[in-house]
Amino acid sequence: QVQLVESGGGSVQAGESLRLSCAASGSIYSLYMGWFRQAPGKEREGVAAIDSNGRTTYADSAKGRFTISTDSAKNTLLLQMNSLKPEDTAMYYCAADRVNWAFWPRYKSWGQGTQVTVSS
Repeated sequence: QVQLVESGGGSVQAGESLRLSCAASGSIYSLYMGWFRQAPGKEREGVAAIDSNGRTTYADSAKGRFTISTDSAKNTLLLQMNSLKPEDTAMYYCAADRVNWAFWPRYKSWGQGTQVTVSS
């Protein structure tokens, strides 16, 4: 079970971009990984996921604006977020497991989260 640490969150204006990183304590080869977010008073929701073959899945809210990728050499999961909107404001979490949970929040490993705030 890997340990995960997110970084890259911050406060931006609508339309700007952020790049989130999730550093894993060990190899991410063969892991299924995902990005989730949770806004105050709302349930945690899946944003983007990537399987062990590099296939990606996006929530409708993220399609065309967010890109999930991995840097296996650095054991890092990335989320490039463009054209940010105020409704993207949330705590963002990365997750990893050897099971493909996609957007089901059953992953074994979770980071502590990084806050993204988008103002209009």
